[in-house]
Amino acid sequence: MNRQIDWNFRVRELMARAGMRNSRDLVEPLHERGITLSESQIYRLVSQNPDRISFQVFVSLCDIFNVEPNDLLTYTAADIRTKHRPAAVGQSTDVPLLEAYRPVRARVDRGNQDE
Repeated sequence: MNRQIDWNFRVRELMARAGMRNSRDLVEPLHERGITLSESQIYRLVSQNPDRISFQVFVSLCDIFNVEPNDLLTYTAADIRTKHRPAAVGQSTDVPLLEAYRPVRARVDRGNQDE
């Protein structure tokens, strides 16, 4: 069984709680912590769930908003059931291994030996 993991990066929500209306409001607080990102990078960080993020940026955001990491990032994991293909009509899906790969006895034909 496979697992599907979904996450939610809650920067926009935390910005709203802190009274920040624009992603540009994060430029200076990040710069104070030694993080230099362009406005477009910060916009993507705020508006999308990032696939990768620097640990330094992550903990800096936690410090800016005064939250724990689990407040900034939440995730859910669920089991995914795979669909089984139905067997063809009249065909069984259970084939014992020994019957499926049993060798066939060879028959040697020596032809005409009287000559």
